Amino acid sequence: MPDNQTSTAGSSQADTKDPIRPIMLAIAGDSGTGKTTITAGLVEALGRDRITSVAADDYHRYDREERKSLPFTPLNPKCNYMDIMQQDYQLLRARQPILKPIYNHDTGTLDRPEYIEPADFVIVEGLLPLHTEESRASFDITVFLDPPEEIRIAWKLGRDTKKRGYTEDEVRADLKKREPESEEFIRPQRSHADIVVRFAPIKDRGETADDPLSATLLLRPTISHPDLPAILGEDTAEAMHVALIRDDDGKPVDAVHIHSYADPEVAKKAEQAIWEELGLDTPVPDSLGLLDGEKRDDPLALTQLILLYHLIQARQRVTEKISNANS
Repeated sequence: MPDNQTSTAGSSQADTKDPIRPIMLAIAGDSGTGKTTITAGLVEALGRDRITSVAADDYHRYDREERKSLPFTPLNPKCNYMDIMQQDYQLLRARQPILKPIYNHDTGTLDRPEYIEPADFVIVEGLLPLHTEESRASFDITVFLDPPEEIRIAWKLGRDTKKRGYTEDEVRADLKKREPESEEFIRPQRSHADIVVRFAPIKDRGETADDPLSATLLLRPTISHPDLPAILGEDTAEAMHVALIRDDDGKPVDAVHIHSYADPEVAKKAEQAIWEELGLDTPVPDSLGLLDGEKRDDPLALTQLILLYHLIQARQRVTEKISNANS
């Protein structure tokens, strides 16, 4: 599920008198990990009038032609306006407008800046949104996408050759050039994420990268998570289950396993159970789980739904806190 690194802005007007600040979500990951695919489903589910989506990669300092003579790649903080990026996140959190730069991934040029007003929710997706402590402090929820490297490379090859006009040799050469900075700057952000998402085949079942991919979400205790074992019933175990495992640092963490082989009806039951926990009088958004806006993928849908749950719950908590303070 390759990403195309675009950005969209919610159409709602910022109201500095509104006591409820935007809920901020960051989705970080290397190039081709699916950041924009996940973001697009959330934007459609919440509605474009309620959500602002910002591409962190728009803060590149140099265009594609200028970068050819530089000793570093876009993965390096030196290639990005990190200070302006951090400042803009803080402004958005304070429900203030920003003038966001735009990097055109189709042409490789720096285009006219875009005036953006934050809506009820703000999603920032890109290479480096979790690189600095100052950036991380702006977000309520932080996510890192961590597919196996062979799958990421396949996604990036497919996206860059079909949508960005590169040859396969050019993409592979660029991947090789970027690898040292990916290791130095991108992957370390994983340790700062509240949720780590990995789409990968279940090798014990003989699945390969050519099969529909299952998903694993690590829910770290840095934020409040839904009590999925209590929400889900035994009749949804085929679609997803929660297990306690050891994280990379050896600490215990809840791992949500979402199975691609589950019957679609069972996956739907799991979605409905999670959605009903939010107490909303609307059906589960049918925009969840769409690949390229068409084919539905149940593990993607359930992953997006869990992120959507976090966004809505965070806003409910902020609203309740303000209400209690005013009572």
